Amino acid sequence: MVAWPGALTGGAGRELWAWCFLAVVALAVAGVFAVLLAISRLPGIEDVFPWPLAFFEKGLVIHVVYSFVVWFLAVFGALSHLAAHRVADGRPRADGLGVAGVALVALASVLLFIPALLDRGEPTLNNYVPVIVDPLYYAGLIVLAGGVALAALRLAVNLAGRRTAVEPAVFAMGAAAGAYGVALVCVALAYWWLLGDAPTHATNEDLFWGAGHVLQFVNTILMLVAWYLLGASALGRPAMAPAWHKGTALWLLAFTLPAPALYVFQTPFTADQAETFTNLQYALAPPVLVAAALTAAAFAGRAPAALPWRHPGFLCLILSIGVFAVGGVLGLFVDGADTRTPAHYHGVIAGVNLAFMGLFYVIFLPLLGRAPRWGRMIYAQIALFAGGQTVAALGLFWAGGYGAPRKTAGAEQGLEGIGPIAGMAMNGIGALFAVIGGVLFIWTVARALLAAPAGDDKNP
Repeated sequence: MVAWPGALTGGAGRELWAWCFLAVVALAVAGVFAVLLAISRLPGIEDVFPWPLAFFEKGLVIHVVYSFVVWFLAVFGALSHLAAHRVADGRPRADGLGVAGVALVALASVLLFIPALLDRGEPTLNNYVPVIVDPLYYAGLIVLAGGVALAALRLAVNLAGRRTAVEPAVFAMGAAAGAYGVALVCVALAYWWLLGDAPTHATNEDLFWGAGHVLQFVNTILMLVAWYLLGASALGRPAMAPAWHKGTALWLLAFTLPAPALYVFQTPFTADQAETFTNLQYALAPPVLVAAALTAAAFAGRAPAALPWRHPGFLCLILSIGVFAVGGVLGLFVDGADTRTPAHYHGVIAGVNLAFMGLFYVIFLPLLGRAPRWGRMIYAQIALFAGGQTVAALGLFWAGGYGAPRKTAGAEQGLEGIGPIAGMAMNGIGALFAVIGGVLFIWTVARALLAAPAGDDKNP
C-alpha cells in the first residue's frame, strides 16, 4: 500500500470513489452542524438569537455521529478496500462484500439524518455513539455497522490462509478489522443484557460504552496506518521500520481481545466494569508514542530547510502528531464533568482527522486519477484546520478549568467571570477557523471527486 503502479480503474476505482464520497459527505454534514454548535456556545449568543436548547442537543448528536463515526468508518472502508486489493494482487475474493458494504453505509447515512430532519425522537447525549431515540436512527446504526462489517469481512477472507508476509499497512488493516469485530461483539453482548429496557440515556450509555472504548483502538490503528503511509509518501520510503509498524497494530489488537469477557466475568454496567473499560485507554499510548518517535527520528536527520514542507502528506503528518499530542496531554486533566473532557477528545480527534486529510491528498485522490494541485489553498486548509482545532481545544480546556459544563449551550452554560467567558470565546474563534479549514478540505476533495479523472502529472 506504500506505492501503487497507477490509478485504480474499473470496479476497484468505483468502490474507492464511493467510500471517499461518503466520507466527505459525512464530514460536510458534521461541519455544518459544527458551525451552528460553535455559534450556539458563544457567550451572549442567546441574547442575539433565541437558540433552542433542543436543537443544540440534537445537532450535537448529528455532529458527533457523522464526524466521529460515519467519517472514520468510511475511511476504514476505503483503507480496507485498498488492503484487500493489495493482498489479492488483483480482484479480491468475495469482492461483492465490499460493494454491498459501501451501499449499506450510504443507506445508513440517510437513515441517521432523517430523525433530525423531521424533528423525530429525543436526543440522548451518551458517550461515543450519541443517539436520537427513534427506530430509523437505530436502524441507521445497525445498517452502518453491518456495511462496515462486510468490508472488514472481505479483507479477512483475503488474508485468511495467506502464507507469505503481507505489507505492514495491510497487516495493520487486518488488525483494525479484527478490533472492529470485537467492538461488534461488545455491542451485541451489551444489547443482550439490556433486552427489555426502555431506550434512555442510561441504556444508550451502557449499550455503547464497551464498544466505544474498543472503537478507539480501531481509530488509533487507522491513524497509525495513515502516519505510515504519509511518512512513506513524503520520504519515498517508510518512515518507521515495517516490523515496528506491525508491532504497534498487533499491540492494539491484543488489548481489545479481552473486552467481550468483561461482560461475562464482571457484572455488566457496574462502576467496576466501566472503570475496567476506561483503563483500556492506557494501552493506547505506548504504540502511539513509539510510532511518533520513530517517525520524528526519520526526519530528524535532515536540516529544516531540506524537509518536504511543500508536501501535503508531510504537513498533515507532523501536524497530526503535534495536535494529537496536545489532545493527549489535555487528557491527563479530565474529570468527565466539564469542558476539559471535550478539549481532550477534540484534540486527539483533530489529530486523526489531519492524518486522514493527508490520505486523501496523497493516497486516495491520486489512486483515483484525481490528484489536486498542491498550492496555497491546500497549505492554508491544513494550517487553518490544525491551528483552529488547537486553539478551540485550548479554549475548552481553559473554560473547563473554571468549571464550564460540557454538553450545554447559551445561558445554560452558566458562565460567570472573565475566565470561562474568555475560554469559550477562544473556543468559538478557534472552531470558526477550523471550520474554514474543513470547508476548504471538503471543497477541494469534492471538486476532485466530481471532476473527470486525469493523470497525476500536476505535482512536483
